[in-house]
Parts: sequence; structure tokens; C-alpha cells
Amino acid sequence: MVVEQQLAQARCSQPFSVLGNQQSEDGVTVTAYIPEAKTVSVRCLKTRKEIIKLKKQGDSALFSALSKKLKPAQRYELQVTTADSEYSFTDPYQFREEAFHAVHFIDHQPENLYRQGGAQLLTTDGITGTRFAVYAPNASAVSFIGDFNRWDGRTHPMQQTDMGYWVLFIPGLVAGERYKYQLKDAWGNDLPHKADPLGFAAEQYPSHASKVFDHNAYEWNDSAWMEKRQADKYANPMSVYEVHPGSWRRPSEESGKRYLSYHELADSLIPYVKEMGYTHIELLPVSEFPFDGSWGYQPVGLYAPTSRFGSPDDFKYFVDQCHQADIGIIIDWVPAHFPEDAHGLARFDGSHVYEYDDPRRGWHPDWNSCIYDFGKDTVRQFLVANALFWLDKFHIDGLRVDAVASMLYLDYSRNEGEWIPNVHGGNENYEAISLLKWMNEEVYRHFPGAMTIAEESTSFPGVSRPVSEGGLGFGFKWNMGWMHDSLHYISKDPAYRRYHHGEITFSMVYAFDENFVLPISHDEVVHGKGSLIGKMPGDEWQQAANLRCYAGLMYGHPGKKLNFMGNEIAQSREWNHDGELDWWLLEFDKHKGMQALYRKLNHLYRTMPALYEQDHNYEGFSWIDHNYAELSMLSFVRKAKDDKQKVYVVNNFTPSPREKFRIGVEDPGTYSLVLNTDSGEFWGSDYPAPEIVTADAVEWNNQPYSIEITLPPLATLYWVYE
Repeated sequence: MVVEQQLAQARCSQPFSVLGNQQSEDGVTVTAYIPEAKTVSVRCLKTRKEIIKLKKQGDSALFSALSKKLKPAQRYELQVTTADSEYSFTDPYQFREEAFHAVHFIDHQPENLYRQGGAQLLTTDGITGTRFAVYAPNASAVSFIGDFNRWDGRTHPMQQTDMGYWVLFIPGLVAGERYKYQLKDAWGNDLPHKADPLGFAAEQYPSHASKVFDHNAYEWNDSAWMEKRQADKYANPMSVYEVHPGSWRRPSEESGKRYLSYHELADSLIPYVKEMGYTHIELLPVSEFPFDGSWGYQPVGLYAPTSRFGSPDDFKYFVDQCHQADIGIIIDWVPAHFPEDAHGLARFDGSHVYEYDDPRRGWHPDWNSCIYDFGKDTVRQFLVANALFWLDKFHIDGLRVDAVASMLYLDYSRNEGEWIPNVHGGNENYEAISLLKWMNEEVYRHFPGAMTIAEESTSFPGVSRPVSEGGLGFGFKWNMGWMHDSLHYISKDPAYRRYHHGEITFSMVYAFDENFVLPISHDEVVHGKGSLIGKMPGDEWQQAANLRCYAGLMYGHPGKKLNFMGNEIAQSREWNHDGELDWWLLEFDKHKGMQALYRKLNHLYRTMPALYEQDHNYEGFSWIDHNYAELSMLSFVRKAKDDKQKVYVVNNFTPSPREKFRIGVEDPGTYSLVLNTDSGEFWGSDYPAPEIVTADAVEWNNQPYSIEITLPPLATLYWVYE
């Protein structure tokens, strides 16, 4: 009776010892639990001939019988009749070894987690089905539920293992099937139905169900790109277009759709990025997330691309098309925290499986979300495996890791008494630091052509230095200091910039301490911060001129580049994730001119080695004059390797033009003006300025030669010496 009650109440944790085929000296006993069944018989799977009828055990739904004909290794199916139907299925409880196989290798290497865990399609003895493995170490019972069994937790109890995993192989279950897990906590209490933490595909609200998915079906066509991306990223151009795929463009109202699909984004976004000259697209998080307003930064399904825009294969198609167009793909990856949604990871089996149990470590006050327990081996493997998963299954070229600072410091955004010091009494989270190092080592070991990028806003040392040299191991780090200081400077009225000159020059004090990316990201155009052009002072023309001058400075400054969508068209409104960019602005010359400038900057940046080859070492940069605070002017030179090309960048941050302005140069010869942000092509004033000058043997700015040029108002100039 105890077993019958456990099965009837979905409390059975050891179904393999009760159900299926059990061998004894007398023969093989077959036992099945099938609610609503009237009769159950066992048939040979190959011949479909009946072997034995099972006997109903009292008033329960348990059927059992001893057979001397059925061999222990013989595969069989169950023929079932109910009050109104008849059907047959292959008994999952005869596949014990196949189910246990999932946990034999899971903890050997991090990538084994997504290769063995979750829902894995496989064929055994010619029988195709899906093997499930879910980690719930403190659950008292776990059942597989889905359309397949009418979401009845009694029909498919899973087997508990010593490793904390629950396993089951279900024959006949194919790609596309919806499912969840039904769990009971350690005290037998029912928990909300949970999506698969390793689910490869998911549905949207209201079900949030996981879906079985076949990752081997898609045929890639990006081999040329995958070979090409092995090149040295530090010595090559990288201009990133940051995109929120749900609001770059929206479908027409007539379509009745809310978002463009991955296929539609491939058809429209890729040609635009290609035409604009960006080298990479960075997508805000695509891991499945329940709340649109989080933009993806509150993910629940780390192993599934969001189904808002299509299937996982649709997303692969998008990545594939990017690669075929010579465009790299970076995704935002969020290992710092996760939301409390009932179907997700929070208190997964009734205990803190994924998060720290103490809220002083396990709760994030800024984002009202849970923090992963970075010291727990299973959580560490879960996160490292996920990083590898995106690079492996989706050919992603880079992971931009979100909120790294919040991981590094135990007192991040906490007051005194709200955090727990580490073993040495400090505020560094040693567990998170160790995790990030391991993640980066695994990424570059398995995928040397990929890259990791840290969004890290503090002075933590060695973020983008190899682990072997004491660093965290990231390939790049966002230069948040440059972003903050330069935006603060450019937002000042030109009359007052002389008093803030240090803000625009200070970045060069530390420019080569890390491998920096210069980010003007989505974070700068939301939450009341206004648009990028809205930060600029002055009237309409001066605002545009300031932004053009600033963009010229950014592309001339050492470091790779990142711009959020809309920056390039001088989007006037703050970004709204519920709408689309104001593309209608391109009907006006001001916005067409800004777009033309960004297109020109990308072209120059990609074709002039001086602007990218030595982004990360001192040999590629020299100040010409950084002390001209009185006139709010800057000049510096960028150099290609072996000095084969030099680009002199000159900034005039005032609305006053300067004629016969002399700057020092290193070499005699002819200099050509390749960029003037005041050009009429960009909606500038077209202030007259020579385009070719010859160096004079006049020492200036501590240089042996000098050129005499004209500085238009609020403009950046690029003078090139070949």
C-alpha cells in the first residue's frame, strides 16, 4: 500500500525499484502505474505479440504480473485500454541504464552539463526518445509532466540518484514536446511547476514551458567566418552596434505581430549594419526572460534563446547570416543574478539550490533578484557550461558579461551591516572572482577565436589580463571611466569646458592598463538620462555639432568602439523598449547627416590601421597638445605598427573657428584631411578649411615639424600622414 500511495500522490522517488521489468529467480515481473487504465498487457516491441496480461492490484492504478516468457533484456511495450480509448507505449521504466547514463559524466567537464543534462534526444536499441536529468538534491520527489502525459505528475515519476539528479528516459518523446518538472520539497510539499534549468527552448507567458529541442538539426554555413575570427582581435578593428532586438524596428501594425522575427532581423538588420560599416552586433540578452521591461537582464532560461523572436534554429540562422556577411555576434550574458519567478531557479527544490541562502549574499537590492551561489560547485558548473554553450551551439563570437562589479564585491550597493565580509575581513567575493577566472579560462581554451568582455565599473586590477598573469582573464573591459568623464565634459556649455579640461584628457592616464572598449551603451539613454544628442548643450545646430565632434573624438581615441542603436541617427527621444527607433527622423538633413558621419567614421576606422592596430599599447598614441584648456582644444596622433601610417586627431570643443592654427607633427611631407565633422555632408557649417597641407620645418608642440590648419567650430579633424 505504501508504494501505491506514493505513486498515487506523485511521491515516489525510486520508481526503478518498483516499476518496469524486475528480474527474479522465477522470471521477470512487469509493473506499471497507469491511472484510468482498465486493462494492461505486455507486448513484444518487435513482433507486437502479447506476452502477458498485467493484473490490477486491488482498487489502485497499479498493474503487475510475473512472466516466464519475457527475457530481462527484451524490449516491450504496454497495451492499455481505458473506458473510451486504446493505446500503446514503450515502458520508460525498462531503460534504467540509459537514464542513469546522464549522470555518469556530468561533473567531469563543464560542457558535459549541457551535453548530458536537461532534455537529450537519443536513440537506444533502435528506440528514439528523450532522456531527462534535472538537479534537485533536496526534493523528496520529482515528476516529468507535459502534453505527453496530460501534465499528470503521477504517470512519470523520475528516479533519484546519489548525485542529486533525477533521471528518466521516455521513449517516443520527440523535439517540440512541451514539458516541466513537478517537484515536492524535502517535507513533501508541492512546489510551483518548474521549467528546465537546462531547457534548450521555452514558451512565453502564460505557460513558460520548456520544449524538447534537437541541436543537431541545423546545418551551419559559416565555416569561412569561423576560420577568419581566429585573427588577433586586438590588432583589428572592432566597432560594435548594440541592439535591443525587440525595439530596433517593429513590424507594421497590419501584420498583427509585436516583434520582428530572427529571420526578419536577418533580412533588415544585417544589411543596415553592413552598410553602416560596423564590424559586430551586440545583442542585449537573448536568454529566455519573462518580463519585457527587464530587456533580458532578468533571465530565467539561460540555455534557451528567447522565443519572442522565433525558435533556437531561427536564432542560429540569424547568427549564420551575420557571419556570412562578415559581421560578428556578441551577446550580453547575465551570470550575476536571476529573478524570483515561480517557474525559474529560485528555491528550485524548496531549498536554495542556485542562490546563496543568506540574503546578505543571496539577494540583490538594486534589481530585486537572487544572486547565484558562486561557491557551490554545481552552480559554478552551471554558469561556466552556459558560457560555453552559447559559443558551441550558436557560434557566438563574444560574451559581454553584465554587472561584473556586482559580482566582485560583497558590499556592492549595500550599507554597513548588510553584507558579510570574506574570510579575511575584506569585501572581495573570492568565490565570484574564482568563477570568472575559470569561466574565462574555459572559454579561451575551447574557443580561442571567441572573446569575453567585462562590464566592470571599478578599478579592480587586471580585469582584461590573463589568469596566468594574475588577472581575471577577460579579453576586453568596458571603459566606464572614459564614458562617464567624456559625457560629463561634452554636456558642459563650451564656455565652461576650460574648467573641466582634465575630464577629457584623464582617460589617457590609464588607457592601456586594460584592453578597453569605449561604450556609449543603452544605459546612457534610459531612466531619465535622455538621448545622446539631448545631452549636448546649445541650440539645435550646436547640439548636432557637439555630438559630431564627440563622435570624432571617440573614434580617434584608443580602444574598440560600441554605440547603442539610435546614436547614429541622433535619436531625439530617450530609448523606449516598447517602441522602435524614430526612423522617420532620417527625413531631415540633420539626422541624415549624423548617420552619414557614423558611416564615414566606421569606414575610416576599418580602413586606417593607425586607428585600430595599436589600440592597446602606448606605441600607438602620443599627445601633441593636451594642455590647451583655455581654448578647449586637443590634439594627438594615432600610429599604425611600424609607423607606416599616422592619423592626427584635432578637436575644437568651442563654437569659435580658428584659422592659421599650428600643431606639431613628427614628419616632413604632405598631410591630407580625411575627416572634418563640420562638413556639409554631415549637416555641418562647411567652414572653409584646406584639405591638403605641407609640413613646415618649424618646431611646435615639442615636435620637429608643424602644419598650419583651420579649425572649424565644434569640430574634430583627422589629418593623415602616410
